[in-house]
Amino acid sequence: MQLSLPTSALETLEWDWNAWRPGFDLLREAPLDASTVATWLATWTTLSNLISETYARLSVATTCDTTDPVAERRFHAFLNDVYPQAMAADQVLKQRLLASGLEPEGFAVPLRHLRAEAALFREANLPLQTEERRLGNEYNRVIGAQTVHWDERELTIAQLAPYFEDPDRKVREQVWQLASTRQLADREVINDLWRQLLALRLQLAANADLPDYRTYAWHARQRFDYTPDDCLRFHEAIEEVAVPAAERVYARRAARLGLDRLRPWDIIARAPEDNPLRPFANGEELAARGEAVLSQVDPVLGTHFGTMRREQLLDLENRKGKAPGGYCTTFAAAGRPFIFMNAVGMATDVRTLLHEAGHAFHVFATDALPYHQQRSVPIEFAEVASMAMELLAAPYLRRGDGGYYADEAAYARARIEHLEGILLFWPYMAVVDAFQHWAYTNPEAADDPSACDTAWDGLWSRFMGALDWSGFESDRMTGWHRKQHIYRYPFYYVEYGMAQLGAVQVWRNALHDQPTAVKRYREALALGGTVTLPELFAAAGARFAFDQGTLQAAVTLIEETIDELQG
Repeated sequence: MQLSLPTSALETLEWDWNAWRPGFDLLREAPLDASTVATWLATWTTLSNLISETYARLSVATTCDTTDPVAERRFHAFLNDVYPQAMAADQVLKQRLLASGLEPEGFAVPLRHLRAEAALFREANLPLQTEERRLGNEYNRVIGAQTVHWDERELTIAQLAPYFEDPDRKVREQVWQLASTRQLADREVINDLWRQLLALRLQLAANADLPDYRTYAWHARQRFDYTPDDCLRFHEAIEEVAVPAAERVYARRAARLGLDRLRPWDIIARAPEDNPLRPFANGEELAARGEAVLSQVDPVLGTHFGTMRREQLLDLENRKGKAPGGYCTTFAAAGRPFIFMNAVGMATDVRTLLHEAGHAFHVFATDALPYHQQRSVPIEFAEVASMAMELLAAPYLRRGDGGYYADEAAYARARIEHLEGILLFWPYMAVVDAFQHWAYTNPEAADDPSACDTAWDGLWSRFMGALDWSGFESDRMTGWHRKQHIYRYPFYYVEYGMAQLGAVQVWRNALHDQPTAVKRYREALALGGTVTLPELFAAAGARFAFDQGTLQAAVTLIEETIDELQG
């Protein structure tokens, strides 16, 4: 079976549908039975990989420079002229495979996913999905354009982060208020984007004959192993277990700073006696030391990261016009990952690099699987790969191991900040996830941004009440404006909380036997999406659970380790 495709797609980034149509026509008409299914699936994989990589490279270009009109035009041309037609044609192939009754080896879980996708698919939703991506890009453009003038320089909001560590509280407050004023200037713009996205997502659900967008998201995200009610119970467990632990973290930080309560600009401040943690000078040093650390974790993983450095698959440093956040995407045809982030020289950047490296290792591990459907990993486990890597790499962060911290005190501080960050994350995750449960099951209320402000504020008080925002209530209640997942990846956030529990369990195993824990980690990654979510967790040495008992065990381990590091 020979494909007639734009073989130079990786270079020319074809966005003419006529260049892609012959591949789908071939697969639609080719024989499909037990003797041909392997070749048929392999051909489909080749076609899918090329389209996926073209999409990824065009998308990457828009995030690396949100001000580039050529990159934006090319991406939108692909979204408008190729992507909807490709998804519709892909749906025909899914239906053909399902109708055949064939069940290739290692394909039971992918078939389950294909059945769910086929049941959800509506051609009327294709232009809506294209528009949703366009609006997400517009959100990126708005955030990426937010700059302020400080210290005689124009700085992005991300570049202000080091100032929040400054021991001078007046500096921290001035910088925070400067950033906040700039962010609030876009309040109405972001509110308008939200209204458009909400209406669009409600229509997606209605077109799919589903009662609300939350139900649609559950089907679209293929959440077979837990329910919305499980998420709500997870929120309750966090309220009972993680919120008190987070309050203890805030109390320790306030005491160290000589404060009664923390204000928003105090959260990551360092005490006057603490030197700032500046583990690297630039993106190249961040990458070089990252390779050394990851080679200590496992030589194969270090080699993978070295390949990414050599092939320029890293864009690490923040700059004006760059989209916010960090991600790892896949160039599927090349079998390579790409890491994007906004490093500004802080300890959090080291953790972000290790986190995204975990995703990158998933790409390398699954590339050996023959079919693209088998490489689709549930997000709940994909984030175990990333979060566990942050913890597995922790013993090697000292400069003596090629890492980032020259003395034991700096190393201990970095470790403590990481572990405290985990405790602080679970309550924040609960706010983000619970807000979306509210918004998409109360869409009439959520259409009013002021109601969204009130809902967010109530959840913030429930899970994050230890911080003092008095006088800055508008900043607190618009926090939902500054969480890009709400705009670009709806309902993609609880996965982080679940995965963090899995990652802590992998780390717990590593504390007893690091080589075996890393071996099981790599074996689990190599399974891709060929087994269920609980089976993936089990392969990595963890249990897929997020009840109060499981969370309590994780919190206890973290707090005990913090006590040990504090000496």
